[in-house]
Amino acid sequence: MLSAFSQPLYEQTSEVNNLMVRYDADYGSLHRFYYMDSSPERIERLKTLDQDYLRQLEAMDFNALGTGARVDYLLFRRDVQEDLRTLTLEGTELAAVKQWLPFAPYLYEIENLRRRGNQLEWQEVAKKLTDTGDEIEAITTKLKAAEPFDQKLTRRASASIKGIQEGIKSIHSFYNEYDPMYTWWVTMPITRVDSLLTIYEKVMTSKAKLITTQADDGSGIVGSPIGRDEIIKQLEFEMIPYTPDQLIELANKEFAWCDAELLKASREMGFGDDWKAAQEKVKNSYVPVGQQPEAMMELYNQSMAFLKEHDLVTIPPIAEESWRMTMMAAERQKVSPFFLGGENFIISYPTNTMEYDDRMMSMRGNNPHFSRSTVHHELIAGHHLQGFMNRRYKTYRHFRTPFWTEGWALYWELLLWDMDFPRSPEDRIGMLFWRMHRCARIIFSLNYHMGKWSPQQCIDFLVDRVGHERANAEGEVRRSFTGGYGPLYQVAYLTGGLQFYALKKELVDGGKMTLKQYHDAVLHENAMPVEMVRAILTNQTLPKDFKTKWRFYH
Repeated sequence: MLSAFSQPLYEQTSEVNNLMVRYDADYGSLHRFYYMDSSPERIERLKTLDQDYLRQLEAMDFNALGTGARVDYLLFRRDVQEDLRTLTLEGTELAAVKQWLPFAPYLYEIENLRRRGNQLEWQEVAKKLTDTGDEIEAITTKLKAAEPFDQKLTRRASASIKGIQEGIKSIHSFYNEYDPMYTWWVTMPITRVDSLLTIYEKVMTSKAKLITTQADDGSGIVGSPIGRDEIIKQLEFEMIPYTPDQLIELANKEFAWCDAELLKASREMGFGDDWKAAQEKVKNSYVPVGQQPEAMMELYNQSMAFLKEHDLVTIPPIAEESWRMTMMAAERQKVSPFFLGGENFIISYPTNTMEYDDRMMSMRGNNPHFSRSTVHHELIAGHHLQGFMNRRYKTYRHFRTPFWTEGWALYWELLLWDMDFPRSPEDRIGMLFWRMHRCARIIFSLNYHMGKWSPQQCIDFLVDRVGHERANAEGEVRRSFTGGYGPLYQVAYLTGGLQFYALKKELVDGGKMTLKQYHDAVLHENAMPVEMVRAILTNQTLPKDFKTKWRFYH
């Protein structure tokens, strides 16, 4: 077996490390200098930076690199190329809204001169700013009469306006009261320009039109399906060598397993094949009002005792000491109906401001049996331990992906099920609820983004197929499509979990590592696509033109 802390595995650097650290530092310096969001100068300068670092990467001797360094090379190159693509898209969007920002060049020019402390002819500046204010008033009137246009473009224009206002703030704080001529001539016109830009930005925001192929289905949830081709492109970026249809097939196979286990538990509880009746009993096991934090603490203690008893992962004492609880605001629960985690364990439970039905759905949906599989998902050995280790090992790696973050936390649900962590059929129904939920996330989110399902169909699917409370199902779908998550985020939970599960079978069940060695090794490599974790732990020789290929599900 591998030694638990073999030097090659746990060293804190690679040949690409220095280049990655310099890139982060250079990007930060330029980002702070060219701080006005969506300015042409900022976009072009950061594009030049990306192109320069891609040339430096290309100059490295890839064939001389070890496995960890090759992983760094391939992922760093991928991410810089993606940043360059994103900046190019920003430039294209900015060009498309240029007509709505005719005043921008002069305001950029003043701030550019301010950076080096130039002394300007302030009477002339005051006249120009007065004219600029008049121009903004005129174009605001024109915009009010214009038809709504693409939300992406209104957001780009809005970001540019806010960036210019940051520049105005910088100019005023630098010169005002320090330069009497500035204060005399410029204070009033520049303040007027800033106020008019605030009005203009609000009008711009009001013109946003979501361009979507989704028809209005009465759910009140309106997202923007990305289409099958874009899903495939994003899956390739995340190193998932499956099509959307294959992932849906995978999820249905996992669902079938859940169905069989659910019927076993239902029969043990005396409900025969009526699993919904068994689940109903479990939902009604919610704790009395005010006692949810105490109930979650009890589940945490049980989970920690189990992890320690079986010596499953190294738990640093400060990680165990430093997490804390907060309560989730009622408004946020509309989007996140279940608790969230990390260093801050956020408990979702109803407040006195909610309607009766909403309170009951929240209490029932957060009952202790349902929560049994997710406390360790959110805290240890899931998100909290992930974040704790990310800040201590190979910190130069910034290859964040939900397939690692959510996949790792979900993997622990799969593993602890195998190790008989559920103590009763009620516990198993609770854990199966979440496992079915993750199967459902793949199915409904991919069908939605391929244009096959509406939000209402997704809600109904969660209620009928998984057993969600309807308000919680609505919150889940709203979170998925309008909550700022990427299109593949919900797919990543079970998919990433199955990747870690398959790698466990290969390394642990194959006799190459113990469970604890495997878990510690993953956490010491920091976040990255799971296929790259596998490459490091199995010491693969990766080619420079590497393409994703690991078929982890059988």
